[in-house]
Amino acid sequence: MKRIKYIPARIAISSGLVVLAAAILTADKQLPTPASEQTRLISSLDGQALYSEYCAVCHGDSGKGDGPMARVLKVQPANLTHIAMRNGGRFPFQRIEKIISGESEVIAHGTREMPLWGPIFSQIAWDQDLGKVRIQSLTKYLERIQTN
Repeated sequence: MKRIKYIPARIAISSGLVVLAAAILTADKQLPTPASEQTRLISSLDGQALYSEYCAVCHGDSGKGDGPMARVLKVQPANLTHIAMRNGGRFPFQRIEKIISGESEVIAHGTREMPLWGPIFSQIAWDQDLGKVRIQSLTKYLERIQTN
């Protein structure tokens, strides 16, 4: 006949309390997403800083579509310095804001390879309006770098 080992009551109670405390502490919190799915939000609201952090890797420091990741993408990143030129000399401010935020598809991209920056720029729960400010600042920066 097998002997059944009993766990001392003190250990069982302690283990149960640890599990209960962990459940209580995380009950109202979302589980963190894996690091590979997280994008670090910089605190700056400056359009050029946002561009350098989030856009230059694909679109290049100068905005001409020649960033270090450009060669591995299926679709070449757009030359962002020619947005106005491609639109009859007029910079389509609202349309660019919608593309950045993810509200509008980018037909040239086919499937959307460009990240949706709206949710990333609005990560700060206490002030969702900062996301809109970031998008507007980034769009103003893109407007400033237009060339003929």
